[in-house]
Amino acid sequence: MSASGTAKRLTPSRITAMKGGTPIVCLTAYTTPMARLLDAHCDLLLVGDSLGMVLYGMETTTAVTLDMMIAHGKAVMRGVEKACVVVDMPFGTYQESKEVAFRNAVRILQETGCDAVKLEGGEEMVETIAFLTARGIPVLGHIGLMPQLVHTAGGYRSVGHTEHETSKIRRDAHAIGGSGAFAVVVEGTVEPLAREVTSAIHIPTIGIGASSACDGQILVSDDMLGLFNDFTPRFVKRYDELGKRTAAAAEEYAKDVRSRTFPAAEHTFKRRT
Repeated sequence: MSASGTAKRLTPSRITAMKGGTPIVCLTAYTTPMARLLDAHCDLLLVGDSLGMVLYGMETTTAVTLDMMIAHGKAVMRGVEKACVVVDMPFGTYQESKEVAFRNAVRILQETGCDAVKLEGGEEMVETIAFLTARGIPVLGHIGLMPQLVHTAGGYRSVGHTEHETSKIRRDAHAIGGSGAFAVVVEGTVEPLAREVTSAIHIPTIGIGASSACDGQILVSDDMLGLFNDFTPRFVKRYDELGKRTAAAAEEYAKDVRSRTFPAAEHTFKRRT
C-alpha cells in the first residue's frame, strides 16, 4: 500500500508489462523530500549507489555500504505513493555467492519495504539473479557500462565500440533477459547496439546513455536538475539549473544577513500582551 494507504504502487511485474508500450519514466531519489517531488511523475524510482558520489562526494560508487543504501531506501519509501522503488545492491554485497546476495537482498527488502533490488552484471550474474527471483526477490539487472567495475574497466566510458564489447553486451542482454529479472538497465552503450538488444529480449530495457528506442529512460536526478555546475555528461539533458539558482539565492541571503535587512519585522516574534 502507499504511504497514505489509498492506492497501490507500481509493481515490478507491472513494469515488465510496459515492454514495448509507453516508455517507462525513471529517476534516482535518495531522500524523502525528493521522492515526494518525483513520485507523481515517475514509474520507477531508483535509490542508486550513485548517492556515494552525488551526496557524499566519493570518487566512485565502490565505497558505498549496505547500511547507507538501507538508510536512504527507508527515506525514499517515506515519500512514495505511486512509483515502484528499487534499491541498488552496493559493491561487494552480492558478488561473492548467490547465498550472500540473498541474505543482503532480503535485508534490503525487509528493512526498507522497497519493491526490488538492482545489481550489476551480465552472464556472470545469471545464476545469482535466478536464485533471488526464485525465492521471491524481484531483480532489476544492469549491463553495458557498469560503474561498480570502473577500476577494471578503465574508467567511465561508453561501450560497444569493438566487436569484443558488442558480443559481450549481446550475450549479457540475452542472459539477463532469461534470468528472471523484471527489467534491465542498459548504460553507456552505443545507440545501434542498445536499440538491437531492446528488440531482442522480452523484458524492458531502461536506457541511460543508450537509445531512445529503449523501453524506458533513467537519469540521476541531480544531473537532470543541474545541481552540479562543473560537468554535464553527454547523455544528460538538463531541465533546470538549480545549482546556479541555489548559489544565487544563497548570495542574496548572505547580503541580507550582512546588511541586517534579514530578518525583518515580519520574520520575528513579538511579545504577547
